[in-house]
Amino acid sequence: QVQLVESGGGLVQAGDSLRLSCVVSGRTSSTNTMGWFRQAPGKDREFVAAFTWIRGRTYYADSVKGRFTISRDYARDTLYLEMSSLRLEDTAAYFCAAGDGGVVTSPQTYTYWGQGTQVTVSS
Repeated sequence: QVQLVESGGGLVQAGDSLRLSCVVSGRTSSTNTMGWFRQAPGKDREFVAAFTWIRGRTYYADSVKGRFTISRDYARDTLYLEMSSLRLEDTAAYFCAAGDGGVVTSPQTYTYWGQGTQVTVSS
């Protein structure tokens, strides 16, 4: 089992920056692929960013490319999502997810999910 606990969400203004954290514990050998997803009210959960340890690659949704950065600190067992130039449309609950591999943009790839942290961007 893997446990994921997100933090760092909050209320910010458009243009601000925010850093989300996801602490990973448990069977971390099952976390070769880690990602961030988000879900706004009334919408499907959508891919934001992912990191694969084996290939050492990062992936981003077009909507966040150039503004968000995903990274993993193995010493602290923590996954980060650095968000800058936040927009109103970035408002959503953000979820950390972990899995062994597969299509990184698909929620079905991920076995473990955190409870989410809310990000609200105001004008």
